[in-house]
Amino acid sequence: MNPLPISERERGLQRDLSKGQVVMIGLGGAIGTGLFMGSGLAIGYAGPAVILSYVLAGFVALVMVFSLSEMAVVHPTAGSFGTYAETYLNPWAGFVVRYTYWIAQVIAIGGEAVAAGLYMGLWFPSVPVWLWALGFCLVLVYFNSRSVSNFGTVESWFALIKVSAIVLFIVLGTATLLRSGQAPSHNLTGLPGGFFPKGLGGVWMAVIVGIFSFNGIEVIAVTSGEARNPQVAIPAALRTMLVRLFLFYVLAVAIIVATVPWTATGVTAVAQSPFVTVFQRSGIAHAAGVMNFVVISAALSSMNTNIYLCSRMLFSLARGSYAPPLLGSLSGRGSPLAAVLTSGACILVAAAVSIFTPHAYEYLLGVALFAAILVWMIILVSHLSFRRRHAAEHLPVRMPLFPWMQYAGLAMLAAILVTMGFDPQLRLSWVYGVPWVILISAAYFIWRARAAAVPGLPAEGGPGA
Repeated sequence: MNPLPISERERGLQRDLSKGQVVMIGLGGAIGTGLFMGSGLAIGYAGPAVILSYVLAGFVALVMVFSLSEMAVVHPTAGSFGTYAETYLNPWAGFVVRYTYWIAQVIAIGGEAVAAGLYMGLWFPSVPVWLWALGFCLVLVYFNSRSVSNFGTVESWFALIKVSAIVLFIVLGTATLLRSGQAPSHNLTGLPGGFFPKGLGGVWMAVIVGIFSFNGIEVIAVTSGEARNPQVAIPAALRTMLVRLFLFYVLAVAIIVATVPWTATGVTAVAQSPFVTVFQRSGIAHAAGVMNFVVISAALSSMNTNIYLCSRMLFSLARGSYAPPLLGSLSGRGSPLAAVLTSGACILVAAAVSIFTPHAYEYLLGVALFAAILVWMIILVSHLSFRRRHAAEHLPVRMPLFPWMQYAGLAMLAAILVTMGFDPQLRLSWVYGVPWVILISAAYFIWRARAAAVPGLPAEGGPGA
């Protein structure tokens, strides 16, 4: 590995993100189309018991956030969980987790770009989807190529739109329940099948949907490398995260299933957001158009954040001698411009694949789904090792009930992976995720052997050595 300590290895990035921006970026990180659109899939799996599903998914996300926050305050670095894995596990883990996360985010952004293009079809049906996808990608790559404070400002506005929409939804949903005169318990327990119409199996499948909805909360750790005062900003973001996990997911989903019969909002394929259904019942004019704007904002926010994450992963790999040195260079504004442009080019390829050959994109998505769970598991294992070297009383942020919450989180993630292997729709993640891990692991050992054979290269170096 690169012999420089983490704090020195990734120096040069501008610490221009304010506490408020870090908080808003953290809020935006876990509020995406997974809530606005994917909640319908979760309701279809579990019925009213989806409330418990999101509580369980929120528990895993909570463990993840606490673990990342502890390490981010001690090691405020852009490589975040990738460098933590390298430091507290081994160089192979750091190499695999960063490249795996990078490819997963590239695929996700490509999909979000296409989704945003499809949503724009409500207003501009004659404009090709690929044109919207291309335009959105180029605009957001431009924003990310400028200063990090510019990215923070854009993402803060996106997050504000999503937060405002959810708060309005909760207010209107509550008012609709009070105005209807019908007890919420009717839709929760009075329909055929009661509270558990799909049994515990349905609740568990909805947990998987919930876990994928929370994917993106890792951005809090990554921003620590460019926050003005990470010791203050990260704990502040953590506190808002705890409130959000309950308010923006559990409460919002509870209002959906209490207001509208779950048979009307639960779906097996996403066609309309359950949020639209509730908005329509509350009397909001043009509910579909309003929600379409919110969902597009959510998709663009997710793209914006993930481009940021991708570029920082490549930057970290380059500074650790695991990628070409050019990707570790910085522009005059302190932005890893080469890493941003490289990620942007790969995102356009992923978007093109999803438009022109959707079956090939399914294979890529299988890698992304597998990668999301694998990365979270490595983060938790890294944190267990981190705690063996750092006394809890010296940490400004502490995980409660350590290490039992970590063990519970790891057990749930492992069970999700096993479930994905047996489920016909999710089995694709194993079919293409496992070969990816084998491929990227082989790449690591090839580069390591090359580094050892070439004089002057670090013994644990990577492709950029």
